[in-house]
Amino acid sequence: MSITDTEPLTKTTSSLGTHLAAVRAARKLSLRRVEELSNKQVSNGYLNQIETGKILQPSPNILYVLADVLQTNFETLMELAGYMSPKQATDTRHGKLATLTELDLTEGEEKELVRYVKFLRENKGESR
Repeated sequence: MSITDTEPLTKTTSSLGTHLAAVRAARKLSLRRVEELSNKQVSNGYLNQIETGKILQPSPNILYVLADVLQTNFETLMELAGYMSPKQATDTRHGKLATLTELDLTEGEEKELVRYVKFLRENKGESR
């Protein structure tokens, strides 16, 4: 069964939009700038609809253009759109991990992120 643009947003398909928005923000690109860099192959309105989950499975051609413009992995976008099965068994975490990878964190940012996650885990029981 294929996912269409009108089907309800699901956990699997919503990660594509979240991932694209995070990568675009990390690259400090506006929706209009992505449109310009894609030679108008992807309009800013269309990208906005993907990022907000209104369009769940853009064509592989669109994903290829976005991968090129955003300098991100095409296969990851294909997996998040549901065209390919994830290569790893941790498919529920794959989209989140891929997004973090695409952010090009510095070593200091990575250490700070790990420290913050440890802090959250240590204090999780205290809030109850």
